[in-house]
Amino acid sequence: MAVTVDRWMLPRELARADEPGEPSGARTPRDWASDITMFAIAALAWCLEFEYFVLPDVLGLPTWARVADAVAGAAVCLAIWWRRRFPVAIGLLAATAGAVANTAAAAMILLLFSLALHRGWKPAIPITALAVLISVPYIHAFFPGAADQPLPWLISLGLGAALVVTAGIGVRARRQVVHALRMRAEAERRGHIRELEDSRRAERQRIAREMHDVLAHRISLLAVHAGALEYRTAQAESGAAPEPSAAEVRDVVAVVRSNAHQALDELREVLDLLRQQPDGEDGRDAPQPTVDRLPMLVNEARLSGQQVRANLADGLGNLRPQVQRTIYRIVQEGLTNARKHAPGATVDVLVSGRVAGEVLVEVANAAPIGVTTSEIPGAGAGLIGLAERVALHGGELTREIDEGEFRMRARIPCAS
Repeated sequence: MAVTVDRWMLPRELARADEPGEPSGARTPRDWASDITMFAIAALAWCLEFEYFVLPDVLGLPTWARVADAVAGAAVCLAIWWRRRFPVAIGLLAATAGAVANTAAAAMILLLFSLALHRGWKPAIPITALAVLISVPYIHAFFPGAADQPLPWLISLGLGAALVVTAGIGVRARRQVVHALRMRAEAERRGHIRELEDSRRAERQRIAREMHDVLAHRISLLAVHAGALEYRTAQAESGAAPEPSAAEVRDVVAVVRSNAHQALDELREVLDLLRQQPDGEDGRDAPQPTVDRLPMLVNEARLSGQQVRANLADGLGNLRPQVQRTIYRIVQEGLTNARKHAPGATVDVLVSGRVAGEVLVEVANAAPIGVTTSEIPGAGAGLIGLAERVALHGGELTREIDEGEFRMRARIPCAS
């Protein structure tokens, strides 16, 4: 994943990564390796200094001073194991003891480097300057050549200390940048996962909406015809009506068979549409319902026994295919809901021409007795999906019960 570092955002992320390398608990294998290496270097330097410098008494130090030098050097070396937990305190110990103990020189350098690495320049520079100031009188007292030329010694000590602190700050800055980049990459990874989840959720909702729009209409037609045949047969068995003729049974079965086939065909169209890549990259265009198929939809409803009064305007065939499909789905959902919740009621369907830059689609039928606007039947996935479709075109879908009549009305803006 490519990571782009915004130079305006990076300082805030670095501030949140103020303690790179700080232990959150037990040492990691990398921490153990680093501490063992640093302690080994410091201990080796202590041994060499003690054997070749302190033990032979090269500087002519008193016995107590040589013992103190060895003890102070050993203490500073051991302090390396606590440099991560108490960097400032260990840095002060290294600055004071290391400045007057020859055996602690290497350990002091490592600890001042660690202080700059883990706490930055604010504590590192004053503590390092303190180490330089403490070492000046010591060098002046025990190094005769330093008394004659103090400035070169002071400059050398200052440059050496500055080099150590600079190296620590540089490593710290690099770790901060790497840490910030990792944070940014992790944030982008989580964002990408959320986008994938959102897209999957949207696709599932789209599939559910399409399945409902396509299958609910056909299944309701099948239920009406199968119910009519069941009722007629039950009446015949009870002697209340004559036996249905073979022609009547054949006609009902033919209608059921035809609607079942059409349901499968429309389901296949939906699946083909859902398999398409964005912008039709696979080159296939699954046929989608348009306003030209509205008369056929109304005739199918009438053949199923619904009483439908339709007023369908002409001249809407040049609307965008998405708008035509939405108009078709609104009428289809209205007929399906009327068939399910108000069987036998007359359904009025109105699809107006373009007036004031919008198309009016209205489906009305008698509402079940006792139902109010807050209890609109069928106000589930179908109507919610229609509202989403209409909203995508910048329109509005309303549904209400007025004077015992359920009315679903949609206003869809369209170009004139």
